Amino acid sequence: MSHDAPPSAATPLPAWPPSPVERLLAEQACRDLVARAAQATDSQRHEDFAALFTPDGVLTRPGGEPLRGREAIVASYRMRPAARITRHLVTGGVIELESPTRARGLSVVLLWSGDAADAEGPFGRPAQRQALGEFEDEFALTAEGWRIARREARFVLVAP
Repeated sequence: MSHDAPPSAATPLPAWPPSPVERLLAEQACRDLVARAAQATDSQRHEDFAALFTPDGVLTRPGGEPLRGREAIVASYRMRPAARITRHLVTGGVIELESPTRARGLSVVLLWSGDAADAEGPFGRPAQRQALGEFEDEFALTAEGWRIARREARFVLVAP
Protein backbone atom coordinates (compact mmCIF):
# COMPACT_ATOMS: atom_id res chain seq x y z
CA MET A 1 0.00 0.00 0.00
CA SER A 2 1.75 3.15 -1.16
CA HIS A 3 0.65 6.58 -0.04
CA ASP A 4 3.62 8.48 -1.46
CA ALA A 5 1.79 9.33 -4.70
CA PRO A 6 0.78 12.97 -5.07
CA PRO A 7 -2.75 13.85 -3.97
CA SER A 8 -3.74 14.11 -7.66
CA ALA A 9 -2.07 14.74 -11.00
CA ALA A 10 -3.41 18.32 -11.02
CA THR A 11 -2.20 19.11 -7.49
CA PRO A 12 1.52 19.83 -7.14
CA LEU A 13 3.33 18.33 -4.19
CA PRO A 14 4.07 20.67 -1.30
CA ALA A 15 7.64 21.94 -1.17
CA TRP A 16 10.15 19.79 0.68
CA PRO A 17 11.49 20.56 3.13
CA PRO A 18 8.42 22.54 4.17
CA SER A 19 8.60 26.06 5.55
CA PRO A 20 8.02 26.33 9.31
CA VAL A 21 4.45 27.47 8.69
CA GLU A 22 3.75 24.64 6.23
CA ARG A 23 5.17 22.15 8.72
CA LEU A 24 2.96 23.50 11.52
CA LEU A 25 -0.13 23.39 9.29
CA ALA A 26 0.51 19.77 8.27
CA GLU A 27 1.23 18.70 11.85
CA GLN A 28 -1.93 20.43 13.10
CA ALA A 29 -4.03 18.81 10.36
CA CYS A 30 -2.82 15.41 11.58
CA ARG A 31 -3.50 16.29 15.23
CA ASP A 32 -6.99 17.40 14.23
CA LEU A 33 -7.59 14.01 12.61
CA VAL A 34 -6.71 12.28 15.87
CA ALA A 35 -9.07 14.53 17.86
CA ARG A 36 -11.89 14.21 15.30
CA ALA A 37 -11.50 10.42 15.30
CA ALA A 38 -11.95 10.32 19.08
CA GLN A 39 -14.94 12.64 18.87
CA ALA A 40 -16.60 10.61 16.10
CA THR A 41 -16.02 7.33 17.97
CA ASP A 42 -17.40 8.70 21.23
CA SER A 43 -20.54 10.03 19.50
CA GLN A 44 -20.99 6.77 17.55
CA ARG A 45 -20.71 8.51 14.17
CA HIS A 46 -19.11 5.48 12.54
CA GLU A 47 -19.21 6.75 8.95
CA ASP A 48 -17.59 10.03 9.98
CA PHE A 49 -14.91 8.08 11.84
CA ALA A 50 -14.15 5.84 8.85
CA ALA A 51 -14.03 8.87 6.50
CA LEU A 52 -10.97 10.11 8.44
CA PHE A 53 -9.04 7.11 7.05
CA THR A 54 -7.75 6.68 3.52
CA PRO A 55 -10.09 4.46 1.45
CA ASP A 56 -7.66 1.55 1.99
CA GLY A 57 -6.73 2.58 5.54
CA VAL A 58 -5.97 -0.05 8.17
CA LEU A 59 -7.11 0.10 11.80
CA THR A 60 -5.85 -2.41 14.36
CA ARG A 61 -7.52 -2.27 17.74
CA PRO A 62 -6.19 -3.96 20.90
CA GLY A 63 -6.59 -7.72 20.55
CA GLY A 64 -8.30 -7.43 17.18
CA GLU A 65 -7.56 -8.32 13.60
CA PRO A 66 -6.69 -5.45 11.25
CA LEU A 67 -9.72 -3.74 9.72
CA ARG A 68 -8.90 -2.92 6.10
CA GLY A 69 -10.79 -0.14 4.36
CA ARG A 70 -13.53 2.24 5.39
CA GLU A 71 -16.32 -0.30 4.92
CA ALA A 72 -14.68 -2.80 7.28
CA ILE A 73 -14.17 -0.07 9.89
CA VAL A 74 -17.82 1.00 9.71
CA ALA A 75 -19.07 -2.60 9.84
CA SER A 76 -16.96 -3.40 12.89
CA TYR A 77 -18.01 -0.29 14.82
CA ARG A 78 -21.69 -0.89 14.01
CA MET A 79 -21.38 -4.24 15.83
CA ARG A 80 -20.48 -2.50 19.09
CA PRO A 81 -23.29 -2.32 21.68
CA ALA A 82 -25.34 0.85 21.11
CA ALA A 83 -25.53 1.45 24.87
CA ARG A 84 -21.73 1.57 25.24
CA ILE A 85 -20.54 5.01 26.27
CA THR A 86 -16.91 5.90 25.62
CA ARG A 87 -14.83 8.97 26.13
CA HIS A 88 -11.31 9.24 24.75
CA LEU A 89 -9.01 11.91 26.13
CA VAL A 90 -6.20 12.21 23.61
CA THR A 91 -3.05 14.11 24.48
CA GLY A 92 0.64 14.36 23.77
CA GLY A 93 0.30 14.00 20.02
CA VAL A 94 3.77 14.15 18.51
CA ILE A 95 3.68 14.37 14.70
CA GLU A 96 6.71 13.92 12.46
CA LEU A 97 6.55 14.76 8.76
CA GLU A 98 8.45 12.22 6.68
CA SER A 99 7.78 13.56 3.19
CA PRO A 100 5.39 15.97 1.47
CA THR A 101 2.65 13.33 1.65
CA ARG A 102 3.53 11.19 4.70
CA ALA A 103 3.62 11.73 8.45
CA ARG A 104 3.72 9.62 11.61
CA GLY A 105 2.22 10.33 14.99
CA LEU A 106 2.04 8.93 18.49
CA SER A 107 -0.69 10.01 20.90
CA VAL A 108 -1.47 9.01 24.47
CA VAL A 109 -5.08 8.05 25.11
CA LEU A 110 -7.10 7.80 28.31
CA LEU A 111 -10.24 5.76 27.66
CA TRP A 112 -13.25 5.53 29.92
CA SER A 113 -16.25 3.39 29.05
CA GLY A 114 -19.58 2.71 30.63
CA ASP A 115 -23.12 1.66 29.85
CA ALA A 116 -26.08 3.95 29.10
CA ALA A 117 -28.30 1.50 31.05
CA ASP A 118 -26.51 2.41 34.29
CA ALA A 119 -28.26 5.05 36.36
CA GLU A 120 -26.95 8.55 35.87
CA GLY A 121 -26.08 10.31 39.09
CA PRO A 122 -25.01 13.89 39.78
CA PHE A 123 -21.49 13.00 38.61
CA GLY A 124 -22.55 10.91 35.60
CA ARG A 125 -22.60 7.15 35.17
CA PRO A 126 -20.05 4.75 36.66
CA ALA A 127 -17.07 3.97 34.48
CA GLN A 128 -16.77 0.25 33.85
CA ARG A 129 -13.33 0.42 32.29
CA GLN A 130 -10.47 2.88 32.53
CA ALA A 131 -7.41 2.35 30.38
CA LEU A 132 -4.30 4.19 29.27
CA GLY A 133 -3.24 3.50 25.72
CA GLU A 134 -1.58 4.80 22.59
CA PHE A 135 -2.50 5.52 19.01
CA GLU A 136 0.39 4.98 16.62
CA ASP A 137 -0.71 6.59 13.36
CA GLU A 138 0.57 6.88 9.82
CA PHE A 139 -0.93 9.77 7.89
CA ALA A 140 -1.18 10.32 4.13
CA LEU A 141 -1.94 13.49 2.19
CA THR A 142 -4.73 12.64 -0.25
CA ALA A 143 -7.08 14.53 -2.56
CA GLU A 144 -9.37 14.72 0.52
CA GLY A 145 -6.59 16.27 2.61
CA TRP A 146 -4.63 14.51 5.34
CA ARG A 147 -6.09 11.14 6.34
CA ILE A 148 -5.12 8.26 8.61
CA ALA A 149 -3.53 5.54 6.47
CA ARG A 150 -2.80 3.16 9.34
CA ARG A 151 -3.60 3.16 13.04
CA GLU A 152 -2.45 0.74 15.70
CA ALA A 153 -4.29 1.24 18.96
CA ARG A 154 -2.94 -0.48 22.04
CA PHE A 155 -3.49 -0.49 25.78
CA VAL A 156 -0.55 0.14 28.09
CA LEU A 157 -2.22 0.19 31.53
CA VAL A 158 -5.70 -0.80 32.74
CA ALA A 159 -7.25 0.13 36.08
CA PRO A 160 -8.19 -2.90 38.20
